[in-house]
Amino acid sequence: MADDLKILLVSPDLLSTSRLAALARPLPARMETLRSLDDEPRDGPFDLVLLDLQSLPGDAAVIVARALKLVERQVEGTGRAAKLVAFGPHVHKERLADAVAAGADAAVSRGELLGSFPGLVRRWLGEDPTGGDGARIRGG
Repeated sequence: MADDLKILLVSPDLLSTSRLAALARPLPARMETLRSLDDEPRDGPFDLVLLDLQSLPGDAAVIVARALKLVERQVEGTGRAAKLVAFGPHVHKERLADAVAAGADAAVSRGELLGSFPGLVRRWLGEDPTGGDGARIRGG
């Protein structure tokens, strides 16, 4: 994994943000957290953007559309492409599917994300082509 990996986590939930920050520490990565899509990140462009669908209010398609615009602003002119991944409770399968239909690169349950974070990050960034972790990737 690249030493300069940058992850943006969009979630107002302090428990999720602290758990994911702890999981990112062993990776060669820096994680920035936004509490809302109304905020502007400070340290882009990002390689990976994580959206907490449970904690962010509104329709999944609207959340993803807003996040995609944020990502586009961050990577514009850099030649980089960020992966956008939504997560939420496993019982919200339709909401997760709506996020992928709206343009998210992947959607996983909160349990998958927390339980397999390093492997999922490698897969999303193209470093684990086996796909053995069960994450649903758009078009894959």
